Amino acid sequence: MIKSGQEFRWKAHDSLTVKGNRWFRHSQSKGGYPITFVMEFFRKTFPEAVEMLLGEKPMKTTVEEPAKAEFWLPVKNENNDIVISYLMNIRGIWESVVRDFVKDGLVYEEARTHNTVLVGRDENGIPRYAHCRGTTGIFKKDVLGSDKACGFHYFGGSKQVYVFESAIDMMSFISLFFPDRWKQGSYVALGGVAAKALEQYLSDHPDTKQVVICTDNDEAGEQAVETLLRIIPRYMEVKRCKSLSKDWNEDLCRFREGKGKHYYPELIRERQEEIPCQKAKAEEKSTVPMIRMSEVEQTEEEWLWYPDIPFGKLTIIQGNPGEGKTFFAMQLAAACTNRKYLPQMEEFEPFNMIFQTAEDGLGDTVKPRLLSAEADLDRVLVIDDSESPLTLSDGRIESAIRENHARLVIIDPLQAFLGANVDMNRANEEADL
Repeated sequence: MIKSGQEFRWKAHDSLTVKGNRWFRHSQSKGGYPITFVMEFFRKTFPEAVEMLLGEKPMKTTVEEPAKAEFWLPVKNENNDIVISYLMNIRGIWESVVRDFVKDGLVYEEARTHNTVLVGRDENGIPRYAHCRGTTGIFKKDVLGSDKACGFHYFGGSKQVYVFESAIDMMSFISLFFPDRWKQGSYVALGGVAAKALEQYLSDHPDTKQVVICTDNDEAGEQAVETLLRIIPRYMEVKRCKSLSKDWNEDLCRFREGKGKHYYPELIRERQEEIPCQKAKAEEKSTVPMIRMSEVEQTEEEWLWYPDIPFGKLTIIQGNPGEGKTFFAMQLAAACTNRKYLPQMEEFEPFNMIFQTAEDGLGDTVKPRLLSAEADLDRVLVIDDSESPLTLSDGRIESAIRENHARLVIIDPLQAFLGANVDMNRANEEADL
C-alpha cells in the first residue's frame, strides 16, 4: 500500500483507495468494507470472507433453552366402551357422531385412567395434540408436549369453518344440527379461547371463505370473538352463532331431556340448512382493554439467524449506499431457499420467501445476483405490482404470505413502499405501517 494524502493506494490496483476501514474502486465506482473487499479481490464467499478476516472459523454459540417436552399419545385401551357411553349418555352426543370420531382415531379411551382422549393432528395427519377429559368428575388436561396450534379439528373440504371452545361443544353442535352429514363440513376446537388453533387452520386452508364463531354464550366467549377477529384475514366473511344456553353441550342436553322443546323447534326442524347467525363485530366498550400478564401464554423466540434476525419480527438493515445491503439480502435469500447458510446459522429446511425491490430490474440485476448467490429461484417470489403500486399497508402482502407459506419478506428499499402520502420523517405517519 502507498500513502497518498489521507488515503492509501494499492499498487496492484492503482484505482483503489483505502481510508480507515473503507475502500473504493474508482474505475468501477464501487466500494465497501473489509468483508466485501475480501469477496471482491480474493474471490471468497461471504462465510469464507468472514473466516479469512477472523483467522479462524467462527465459534458456534449456543443458547440454552428450556427443553421442549416430548409429545406422546396416551396408551389406548383395548376398547372404547366407557368413553362411548360417557359421550352418549352423559354428554348426549349422537351415537353415529361418536362412533365416526372413534373410527377416525380422533377420539379414544385411555388404558390406565379410562379418560376420553381427543386428538389433534397436523396437516400431514401426524398427531401433535391431545386433550384428556375424565369420564367421571371434572378432570381435563392437555397432554404434556401438545401443540395447541394442531388442536382437535376436522376438515371436510368445506370453504366454511365452525369454531368452538371445546371438542365436546363441537360434537354437540354437530349432533344438534346435522348429525347425518357432518363430514361435509369443517370444524375447529380451540381448546380454550386462544386463537392459535384457528390461526393454524386458516394458514393450512387459505381458501376458506367463511368463519362461523360458535364460542360460548358468556363474557369469555364474547372476548374470544374479539380475539379471533384480529387474526382472521379481511377477505373472509365472519359470522357469530350463539348457543341459547351457556354452551352447545348444555343446549344439546336440554334438547335431549325435552327441556328445550319450547325454543328449539324452529332451530332443529326448520333451520337445518341455514343456521341462524349474526354478523360478528367487536362490541365497543367504555373500559380500556387490558391484558393480565399471568394469562399470557409464554412462547419461545424462533430465530432465522441468532441473535440478529428473529422470525415473526421486523429487522432493518441500515447502511450507506454501496455498503452491501442488497448483496447481504441476496446471501440471505440463498441461505433461506437453498441451504447456503450464513456463519453461525442453524440448519433448517428451505422455505419460500418474498423479495420485493423497487430499485433494480428483475431480469438484468436481481435474477443474476440471486443466481450468483446460488439461491433457489423457485422459492424466491415477487408480488406483481406492475398494474397497481405496492405499499406496506397493501393487503396483497398478507395474502401473498399466507397463500405461498412465505416465512421471510425482504423489502428493498423500505422507503420506496411507504406510499405517496407517508413522510418517513414523521413517526406518527409510519406507526400504522
